[in-house]
Order: sequence, then structure tokens, then C-alpha cells
Amino acid sequence: MKALVASPGTEASIDLVEVDDPAPKPDEVLVDVRAVSLNRGEVHRLQNAEAGWRPGWDVAGVVVGAATDGSGPKPGTPVVGLVGSGAWAERAAVSTGHLARLPDNVTFEDAATLPVAGLTARKAIEMCVIDGKRVAITGAAGGVGRFAVQLAAQNGAEVTAVVGRPERAKGLPELGAAEVVVGTLPADGEEFTLILESAGGESLAAALHRIAPEGTIVSIGNSSGHPTTFEPSAFYRKAGARLCAFMLFPELQRSRTVTTDLRYLANLVAEAHLDTGIDRVVDGSDIAAVRSAITALLDREVDGKAVVTFGA
Repeated sequence: MKALVASPGTEASIDLVEVDDPAPKPDEVLVDVRAVSLNRGEVHRLQNAEAGWRPGWDVAGVVVGAATDGSGPKPGTPVVGLVGSGAWAERAAVSTGHLARLPDNVTFEDAATLPVAGLTARKAIEMCVIDGKRVAITGAAGGVGRFAVQLAAQNGAEVTAVVGRPERAKGLPELGAAEVVVGTLPADGEEFTLILESAGGESLAAALHRIAPEGTIVSIGNSSGHPTTFEPSAFYRKAGARLCAFMLFPELQRSRTVTTDLRYLANLVAEAHLDTGIDRVVDGSDIAAVRSAITALLDREVDGKAVVTFGA
């Protein structure tokens, strides 16, 4: 089968090569991959990966081989799932505990955006009660950010969306943002019950100033690449406030709710209550197009999600 693999020294460090078909474990189904999405974490890792490394976390497609332990869906079932690596290929082995059946009216392209970005947004939003509260989301134009804006607004929050450039604010009010801030979240202003923070550096320092007592900052990344310097008293005076480190795979291992959460997100899409924010779709057999999409993601030229399709 064809797969996208790490290829140091080539454009975007990626190439399309022939590899062996996956050999599913007893609790895994074999999926004919129809669409995957690109995530900043795997794309960044790709740039320094060893030759032959197989990227890819998000997968949507059709089951072609059932799990031999009797768990999971039967062949012919359309599914969305999450794997540790190797999804950017024509076929993938997916644990039956890490996938969900797709509603009939959800496309594979839309489904492929949900696992990493959608689950990260959902799990972060669940970290505190936000109904009637103020929530700030940095990196709001990205895949996680766009989902988080929608999910927070649907859960009754007043959402402030923070973006780096004016053009990246497009569409966020329609998704539920009551306010859009361009640049860095200011250190002074009204407090927030929840801050979903992905920029690091000065942005995280500002969040420590702006969080409310008993509030929660969920740190999911450091896209600025800068260290954070802050005055501790600005934070510890916020009695009961928390700064939480969030990594998706350990969180999912703890909660064991991947199937339930993916089904919930897919149903929101089916009911037109969740915009997947697909910015571009490219054919996985067109390596030049794939490289272009990866470069665009690295350069922050993708608003929302980039999707790669395979097969029929």
C-alpha cells in the first residue's frame, strides 16, 4: 500500500512510498482510509523525524477487516478513529476502543478533523463548569481553537477568541465568539473562568494575570516557542486558580471515553451544530499538494483544518 513517510532532505520532509499493509492486533480493525487530517504536533515532529517514520493520528474510513477478538464494528462500517502513528496511508489498524461509527450524513473529510483537534477541545472545555462564565481561547483560528470556540459557546460561555493576525479572525463571531482579540491577550482586563492557552510566552503570562479565582488555565502548547516569565503573586493571589498541563493521549488513557466522545462530536457535525473548519483538502497521491499543505500549516496559513484524502 502507499503511505506518506518521513523523508529528511525533501520538501516538507515527506514522501509517498510503498509500505507493507498493517497487521492488526486482536482488538484492532483494519480500516480502508478515506481521509486524514494534519495536526501541528505531528507536522512539527515530521521535520526532525528519522527516515521512514510514519506520521498520522486522525483517520476516517471504512472497516475492511473485523477485530479477531470480536469487539468493534463489522466490515463495511464507516468509522472515525485515532491511532498513535501511521494514519497517513491507504490502510490503518485502529483499536476498537479508539473509534466510533459515523452517522450516514457525515463525510470522511469532516470526520477526519475530529479526533485530535475535536477531542482536545472537548476535554479541555470539560475541565470546569463554564455555563454563564467568561472563557478565553488563544490560537482560536486553528483546528483546536475553532472547535473550542464552538463547544464553549454551546455550553453557555461568553467566549473571547484570540488570534495572531486580523485576517485569522474571519468567521469566529459566527462560530460563537462574543469578542475577538488580535495579537496577545492583554494582561489587564476582566477575569476568565477558563483560559485555553496554546501560545505560551507572553500569552501564558497574561493568562496567569487574567484567570479568575477558582478558574482554570489549560496549557495545550507553546506555539510562540518563547519561555514564560511572570510575577508569582499575580497568580497565587487568585485563590484556588489552577494551571493544568494537557496532553491528549494521556488524558484519553485516563478517561477511556474516546468512542463516546468521538460519537458525540460526529453527531454534532451530523446535526449541523459543529463546523469542522476545513480550509483545504488535498489528494494523498499528489505529493506536491501534500507538501504544500504541510508547509502552509507550518507557516500558519491554514485557518482551521487541512485534510488529505485517499482512495475512493
